[in-house]
This record gives sequence, C-alpha cells and structure tokens, in this order.
Amino acid sequence: MTATTDGTGALPPRAAGAGHSTTVLPPTAAATGSPKVYEAARRATTRAVEHLLSRQDAEGWWKGDLETNVTMDAEDLLLRQFLGIQDGRTTAAAARFIRSRQRPDGSWATFHDGPPELSATIEAYVALRLAGDAPDAAHMAAASAWVREQGGIAAARVFTRIWLALFGWWRWEDLPEVPPEIMFLPKQVPLNIYDFGCWARQTIVPLTIVSALRPVRPAPFALDELHADPRRPAPPRPLAPATSWDGLFQRLDKVLHLYHRFPIRPLRRAALDAAARWIIERQENDGCWGGIQPPAVYSVIALHLLGYDLDHPVLRAGLQSLDRFAVWRKDGPDGQPVRMIEACQSPVWDTCLATVALADAGVPADHPALVKAADWMLDEQILRSGDWAVQRPALAPGGWAFEFHNDNYPDIDDTAEVVLALKRVRHPEPQRVEEAVRRAARWTVGMQSGNGAWGAFDADNTSPFPNRLPFCDFGEVVDPPSADVTAHVVEMLAVLGKQHHPRTRRGIEWLLAEQEECGAWFGRWGVNYIYGTGSVLPALTAAGLPPAHPAIRRAVTWLRGVQNEDGGWGEDLRSYRDPAWTGRGASTASQTAWALLALLAAGERDSEAVERGVHWLARTQGEDGSWDEPYFTGTGFPWDFSINYHLYRQVFPLTALGRYLHGEPFAPERLGV
Repeated sequence: MTATTDGTGALPPRAAGAGHSTTVLPPTAAATGSPKVYEAARRATTRAVEHLLSRQDAEGWWKGDLETNVTMDAEDLLLRQFLGIQDGRTTAAAARFIRSRQRPDGSWATFHDGPPELSATIEAYVALRLAGDAPDAAHMAAASAWVREQGGIAAARVFTRIWLALFGWWRWEDLPEVPPEIMFLPKQVPLNIYDFGCWARQTIVPLTIVSALRPVRPAPFALDELHADPRRPAPPRPLAPATSWDGLFQRLDKVLHLYHRFPIRPLRRAALDAAARWIIERQENDGCWGGIQPPAVYSVIALHLLGYDLDHPVLRAGLQSLDRFAVWRKDGPDGQPVRMIEACQSPVWDTCLATVALADAGVPADHPALVKAADWMLDEQILRSGDWAVQRPALAPGGWAFEFHNDNYPDIDDTAEVVLALKRVRHPEPQRVEEAVRRAARWTVGMQSGNGAWGAFDADNTSPFPNRLPFCDFGEVVDPPSADVTAHVVEMLAVLGKQHHPRTRRGIEWLLAEQEECGAWFGRWGVNYIYGTGSVLPALTAAGLPPAHPAIRRAVTWLRGVQNEDGGWGEDLRSYRDPAWTGRGASTASQTAWALLALLAAGERDSEAVERGVHWLARTQGEDGSWDEPYFTGTGFPWDFSINYHLYRQVFPLTALGRYLHGEPFAPERLGV
C-alpha cells in the first residue's frame, strides 16, 4: 500500500469524504473576542476542512510528502551505480531535482533557507557527475570550489566517505571501524546494538558487513577536484587526550582496525552470518526495513555483498520498496519530471493528526471520513513484538508505527496520537475501538523509562557511549525521553481518565522539571521550543494543572514574547545550535498553530496574542483552503536531519482554528456535560 501524488503532494481526487457534506458543528459559546477575527477564523476553518477532506485516500488514510534533503536523492543514484541498475529517465529526473536545490554559491543546504552543508554538497556534486554534468560546468565548478574551501572530502561526515569508499574515491583504511562482532555483545554490555536508537541500529548492522568486506567498484571518474590537497587527500586527524572519552574511543578504533587485518576468522564468519540473519528477520512485508530509506539502502548493499543475487526474493522486494520512496513531479525546466526521494513515509502520523484536526474543527464525530480513518488506523495496530521487547520482554504489544509497514518498530508518539484521534470518533463498533485503545494504553505505559518520561521507540535508550564512537557523526544515535513525546502520552492518559495514575504523575513531574529557564520546552521531534511548548501545555492542562500554575504562566509569557510582528510564530532550525534563535524565525503556519494550541490550552482564547495569531492564519490561507510553508518544521535529528512534513501546514492550523472556535476537544462544555 503506497501513496502516489500528482506532483503537488495532493492525493488523487478519490477521497473517502468526497460526496459527503462538509458542514461542521456550530461554534460553542466559548468562542468570543473580536467578531472580525472570529468570522475570519470560521471562514478559514470551513475552507480548510474541505481541503483536508479532499485529500483523504479512499482507504481512509492521509499522507503528505516528507521532504528532507538531497543526500537521499544522491545516495539513491550512488546505490544504482554500485548495483549497476541505472536507468536514464530516473537519473535525469533525480538530477533535475538536485540541481533545483543548489544555492547561489554552489553549495547545498539541508533545509530551506539554511546554511551550506559540506557533506550534502559533496554527495549532490558526485550524483550530478554520475548524471553526466561536466566538472567544468559553471554550477559544478562553483560547487567543487566551495567544497575545497571547506576542507574537501576529508572534512565530510563518515557516511559520505563510506559512499565514496565504495567506488575507491576514499580509502577504507581511513574510515572508522565497526566490526560485525558487535552482534554478539549481550544487552548488558555497553555498545551492544540495542544501545543504539532503532534508526541507528538498523543502519549500523548492515554497515558492519560493508565495513568488514570493504568492497570497491570501479569509479567512472576521479574526484581530485573535491580534495583540498589531492596529493594529501586524507591528512591525519589529531588524537584527543587519552584521558578523555573521545581519546579513548579513537584509540579503540585503532585497535579495531588492527583486528580487521587479523580477525578470528570463524568468529568473523559467524558474525557476518548473524548480521545477515538479523537483517532478513527484520524485513517488512513490503520489502523495506523499518519503513525508512537509509536502512533499506544499506541492507540491500550488505546482503548483495554476501552473495544475494539481485533477483533473490529478499533483494528484489527490497529494491521494489525503494522505488516507493520516490515522489515524481512535473515541475522541472519546461515541465520536465523531477524525482524526489522521501526518507520515510508518514501515513499513520498524518492520518491521526488529520482526524484530530477535522474533529476539533467541528466535523461530526460520526462523519464517514472520520469513521473510515478510524477503521484504517485500527487495522494498522501492531499486535506482534518487535525490538522494543528486548527491554520490555513481558509487555504485550499494542502500538502503532509511523509508516505503512513497520511492524518491528511501533513508536510511542504515534500510538498516543492515534488513541487521541480514535477517542474523537463515534465509531459504529465502539467495543472494537475500546479494545484497541486498552491495548495501546497498556503498551504505552509499559514503555515508560526509568526517569518517568517516554522516548520515541525504546525504553531507557540512554547509553552515553554510542554518540562517542568516531563512526557516529551523522546525528543522534540514541533515543532518550523527550518532552514532546512525554507530553503526548500524558495527554492521552488524561483523556483516558488516568490523570491521577502514578505513571501519569511521574510524567508530569518530569515535564515540569524539564521546563527551560525561559519558560519553554525543548522540541525533540519538531522545531523546536515552539513545538515542545505547543505539545506540553495542552498535556498539562488536560491532566488538571490550572492555567494559573506558575509553569504555565512562564510558558505563556515566553510565547507572547517571541510572537512575530506579523502576528505569527516561527523558529529557525538554527535554534538547535544557537540560543539566539530560540523562538525566532519567519512565521509559519505549523509553528503559529503550535503556539496557538499552547495559548488556547492555557486559557488565553481572548488574548491579543491569540487573536493576532488566528488572524495571521486566516490572512495567509490560500483560496483552496491550504497554507504554503517552504520552511522545515519537523526534526529527525536536531539540526543534523530536518524534515518538511507537507501536511503539517494543513492539519495543525486547522486544529488551532477549531479549538479557537469550539474550545478544547474534551472540555465539559464541548462534550455537553
């Protein structure tokens, strides 16, 4: 089951809600304030409801494009080159997309309007050379000159240099070593594979095979122009003091390089076999691994190196799954097709958020579109164990994943939000819904970490060692609890009537302790403090904290203080590195909505800040009921991997407008109590 788009991210016009009335419930008496703003919000809500209903798939789900950066597209072309499966149409379309994202100085960024990034630029340049772009072409010469100024290939991240090593453009000896023998480390030993976050684990296991076998396919051209000094392409890196953690792991890497030269051969063979079994056991029904593109790419390479033919069922299914990450559009020069690779697909997440948005906007709880969405979500519940059971072996399953197919890695965030969505739907089989909700709540509570909070995929995934490895320079590789995920769980438990449960209270205490001095909360999976705060305040008030609570008042003061002059809110990704950017950035529809959700939960419906924010949303809405948002407001790894969820700009503004008009979704007056 996959989504196809028409080039705009919109789904084909065969929506489940099509043909049904989009009349929404009348606003409650709680909606007061400026009549002009109120009326603008009402009109915007009506248009947004119609737009969102039109985008629902006939099977009940929603899915927007998930845009990241050109390394996805470049690595797809490199994979095809490595396997010898290039085709001209795909290469040309991918090259058009990569060129369209080049900056004026010749470099590439990893998010809209972001700073240049070395590794992305190197990978994009190499991909364009594979597509036939001449190195002396103006755009290519500008890129290579910029790369050299930044230190060349030697200064790139490890993953970039691994890709280059596959073609002999970099020496394997000059890369960090990760041996497949790591598969045999028990979970009690530091640096076992379950010490890594699930996304890193799925990537590292196949890369242990690649690192052990060190393949080199003939390069179609040289890359001397990307070295700061071609005579010395890999200058030695300085060693940190032996007494430091970095120094210790650098020296461990030297020992592992020595072991690579003289391995215990039976052990190495057994380790390679164990890694291959681990990979194959985790292949999903659609052929992918974990529902995300990078592990799928590296798993295909690893198994192919072990002798699996491209026609082998495992590899054939894996390669077919990679094609489903491609989004084709006709917005290239002269209307030519371009091809963008999604790092992941988000139908479960998009569907639960869309359901919440429509229900909160006043769409009747038994509307066919909501019932069909609930049916689809119910069918997606995961009832088998996955890697999470390594830490929680006695826990019964019951979560939801992010993607169409990812039974090994349900996540706590999706599970909480799906429950919140299901509780808004009046389903004709209420017992079926309640059973699913009970399973989900039991699983979610069981995934609580020892500190009282929740991570995204695993419990207590907080080892300090994985991030220290020289190999792990590509972003976050562990999955510690975060404020946004914990908030969604607390909100879910409160809606289920468990706000006084000891597990819920521990989560609330953790959230209160995590509040920043400025009054905001850090956003792990969305950008950034606006997302964290927009997640936490609705959870705290749902759990019974009064709007007058000091933590809530500090957050309200902070949100008022970072509102833009135009009435919206925005926060640049640079806030992950530079505190000066905290809460600062161009206004966006999704971030304005997050701020409004927080303020509305805090009882600020009639405040000037809320009215200005609502007016901004109404003023910036398109005629078709949608919003435009080129900025990246989603987070894979803080700063290192950013996401533009194309549906965020639709679902969150609608949710905020709905709550402005109707009040909080589970408030007594909304429920008729």
